[in-house]
Amino acid sequence: MSVSLSAQHVVKRYGGVVALADGNLDVQSGEVVALLGANGSGKSTLSKIITGVVAPNEGQLRLDGHPVSFKSPSEARRHGIAAVYQELSLIPDMTVMENIWLTHEPISLGRVNRREMRQRTRALLELFAGTYGEALSPDAIVKSLPPDERQIVEIVKALSSEPRLIILDEATASLDSQQVTRLFELIADWKTRDMAVIFVSHRMEEIFRIADRATVLRNGYSVGTRPISETNGRELVELMIEGATQPDARERAPVPADAHVRLRVTNLSAGPLRDVSFSLRDGELLGLGGLQGQGQSELLLALFGAMPSTGTITLSGETVHFRHPRQAMKHEIAFVPGDRASEGLLLSRSILENLHLPSWHKYGIPLRMKQARASAQANAEELRLVAESLDAPVSSLSGGNAQKVVIGKWLLRDPKLLLLNDPTKGVDVGAKAEFYGLLTELRKSGAAILFYSSDDDELLGLCDRVLVFHDGQLSAELQGDQVNRTNLVAASMGSLHAQAD
Repeated sequence: MSVSLSAQHVVKRYGGVVALADGNLDVQSGEVVALLGANGSGKSTLSKIITGVVAPNEGQLRLDGHPVSFKSPSEARRHGIAAVYQELSLIPDMTVMENIWLTHEPISLGRVNRREMRQRTRALLELFAGTYGEALSPDAIVKSLPPDERQIVEIVKALSSEPRLIILDEATASLDSQQVTRLFELIADWKTRDMAVIFVSHRMEEIFRIADRATVLRNGYSVGTRPISETNGRELVELMIEGATQPDARERAPVPADAHVRLRVTNLSAGPLRDVSFSLRDGELLGLGGLQGQGQSELLLALFGAMPSTGTITLSGETVHFRHPRQAMKHEIAFVPGDRASEGLLLSRSILENLHLPSWHKYGIPLRMKQARASAQANAEELRLVAESLDAPVSSLSGGNAQKVVIGKWLLRDPKLLLLNDPTKGVDVGAKAEFYGLLTELRKSGAAILFYSSDDDELLGLCDRVLVFHDGQLSAELQGDQVNRTNLVAASMGSLHAQAD
């Protein structure tokens, strides 16, 4: 079961673009090595080289002391290497067990043994027992599952090949805290059985919770490896982004008590969300906390007219009931999704086209393209968008820059109410710091912001108040000195109750 893997001076070029200039990584049996770096640093490229998804131009992989070169993921899997990526590889219309065993189904007498496949699938799902709903079963259709349960399927799919080395690339991004805790318990068990783990995460707390060492990539180069016991978050961030410091998001200028009430919600119900009431003032950043899937996303979708709801929604004293996002947009509301690939962008279209998706009507028929381009250019400069040109496809951008486009297209409409649905998920530390600064500027301009984040540190550092959800209901409203980790965790578990206004 023991394994040692070494990537030595690995290079990957795509035409004139260098995705990985000098990648170096070592991992041994029974240890967890965190692979860190800003978006575009080469982490995913190095991971895909190790798993045979792409071939390097230069450099060498050594497995158990011997040079290897994998021509495909299946070849890497035969050598005991598996991976779980942030972008899921599941086929939506197939069942859970069909996805898990695809290409390596158990065979009996020359035929797929579906009985054995179902039994082994149940055993794999049992690893996460108690952290998912009744709908997750071997015969469930994957597209019917929520994101966290799909992520669990992706993880157990990788485990089905009984790997010696597993790469977890942002595997916790869609999991709630209970599921993350269970995954970390599994990792601890894997270590005792001499498995090796390469762990990619943007959550510093997770790195210090689970990793033994951290290797940092910056601009395609490996720039250092540190034992976790001998480093801290500030040092690792400085390695990731030359000259950077750990962003301190907390900037809580108090919102005046007489500030204009932009939004008032009374007894709102939508999907799992039940009887939620609160208010939001201009210039305020109001956080939505709690474990994932407790109704936070449904609240934002209902407010944007993208989900049916009951209850009362009042905007600036006017009662509204939106049946379509177009109606919400006319009331100066913007919605920024967390899943930029499927909900926020047209990946095959240009940056310019994406920035103006909600706003083309402002430029007339025929289109005043010169004016539209000038507005987009000013917007891109304000957001510090790093791109070859506005005509480049948005798919060419790093994750952080792609998310800037998702946000930027709404800022061109000058929204008065901004709904943010986990907007920094999978975004690097530097892009997060810029995003936090943007939120500060929006607040100063008087925008009201409703902000759901799966990252507790963001909620604690950014928000004036935090509404915590549990089982679809408002479990607590935290404000002032109440906004701390103890109260946030307790309210997320439903053990702390405070009345929202």
